[in-house]
Amino acid sequence: MANKLEHMNRNWRDGINFMSKLTPRRFFNIVQLVGSYYLSKVSGKPIHYGMPTSISLEPTTSCNLRCPECPSGLRNFTRPTGMLTQETYQKVIDELAPSLSYLIFYFQGEHYLNPKFLEQVKYASQKRIYTATSTNAHYLDDKQAKATIESGLDRLIISIDGTSQETYEQYRIGGKLEKVIEGTRNVIKWKKELKSTTPHVIFQYLVVKPNEHQLEEVKTLAKDLGVDEVAFKTAQIYDYENGSELIPTIEQYSRYKQLPNGKWKIKNKLINHCWKMWHSCVITWDGKVVPCCFDKDAHYQLGAMEDQSFKTVWRGEAYQKFRASLIKSRSEIEMCKNCSEGTKVWA
Repeated sequence: MANKLEHMNRNWRDGINFMSKLTPRRFFNIVQLVGSYYLSKVSGKPIHYGMPTSISLEPTTSCNLRCPECPSGLRNFTRPTGMLTQETYQKVIDELAPSLSYLIFYFQGEHYLNPKFLEQVKYASQKRIYTATSTNAHYLDDKQAKATIESGLDRLIISIDGTSQETYEQYRIGGKLEKVIEGTRNVIKWKKELKSTTPHVIFQYLVVKPNEHQLEEVKTLAKDLGVDEVAFKTAQIYDYENGSELIPTIEQYSRYKQLPNGKWKIKNKLINHCWKMWHSCVITWDGKVVPCCFDKDAHYQLGAMEDQSFKTVWRGEAYQKFRASLIKSRSEIEMCKNCSEGTKVWA
């Protein structure tokens, strides 16, 4: 019981931290987004008010691992690899800060490979934007762990997909579990030494068939290390129709189900609306604005920060046409066909 209460307290602290950064303007922006989204659902027209309350920024597409369902890991991008520059980054943040509530440094790649990454976190933190990132934790040495705490990062999601090296490396190809554990220890140590309540540290466990037998073990490991939370995530499989060795046998941890004919399908129905198109977007390392994280290769580019303001893109004709096509028939948009909107991503 004491452990459960401590876990709840940690989650409450994270929630309170997020709420403390909600200014009246940011709150009103959320109201506008929610209102216009439901008006669009009712009317069947792309009515939209407000600016994004959440964005995903990509510090880099470079990565040290070779994960089998990741374009970055597979090295099969059709777009170039590079690093988010300070100029592009500050242009985005300076324009969006008044209405932006949540900034996640995440799309493709390992963000600690960008030498300016923690400076970028600090810049957003100084504007009281809630910041989060996801990492494979291989670069969280003592110095980087301390700098992470000092940057003001609010949430640190650490990918740990196994509690033994044998299991871990079946998905995190090229990775070392001992590096993940060492990096986690470094972060927890510096949180304590600097008397910081942030970042909220989460172990993210991507559940696939090779690691589904270690779910309880990762909870124990997280507790022993002092991690705040464990989150079990269902895996996106690109070529799922004919099945995959990665699809879990435990039904609740799979986004897919097998049909009587042996084929597989995604569990959720493709409903003709999507909250993400109203409240958030993704900006790639080179400033391309794309609808969401399912557009890995930026095929649906809606604008570019290189020569446009964000507001021009967000309210532009291309974005409105995309929202309209989604309301009309989401099944005709290729990237939406394997989308988890409407199904459980976190089990």
